[in-house]
Amino acid sequence: MTEATAASQAGALSDSEFKALLAGVIPHLRAYGRSLSGNPDLADDLTQDTMVKAWASRERFERGTSIKAWTFVILRNTFLSQMRRNKFVGEYDETAVERTMSTPASQEDSGEMADLQRGLMELPQDQREALILVGAGGLSYEEAASICDCALGTMKSRVSRARAALEEIMNRGQFSQKRADAPPSSEAVDAIMDSVETITARREAANR
Repeated sequence: MTEATAASQAGALSDSEFKALLAGVIPHLRAYGRSLSGNPDLADDLTQDTMVKAWASRERFERGTSIKAWTFVILRNTFLSQMRRNKFVGEYDETAVERTMSTPASQEDSGEMADLQRGLMELPQDQREALILVGAGGLSYEEAASICDCALGTMKSRVSRARAALEEIMNRGQFSQKRADAPPSSEAVDAIMDSVETITARREAANR
């Protein structure tokens, strides 16, 4: 019996299926990590930590449920845990938010997307997180509220305030950050996946 057949009969995903799903949410994890930490390097660390934890817990993921919501919960818990250890300080640098939420079709669109992402970084952290989850992340208000461990009404209020504030920022047209350079190479996806598999293999070997 093959890996895929066994996994299918058991209702779980095969390793290859899970790997494909995990690779697909990397851009969203990076964007969400940046919305929480305000720093691209820390966002990458959060993304990699999240992927390692997700891969190690892949048997717990239920087929047919949202991989995005599942990994967002892991990332947020990782961030809060690191915050308690004072590892992340929510610092800002001069690099704009990585253009990972979408791929612009033209140079003009690219500039508009860069401005939008810079505008997002002007928002308070809780509003930015809410808008990333519901807007860019495509999650429902219920899913976003569950991830942030807040009431549904609170999530709706945060998104509403965030949208109003972002519109004002965009109309003003002044940002504290510079536009990003070219978007990161797609090779980063493969590099992260390789790193996840390597780290996981080492952990499994150490636990034997």
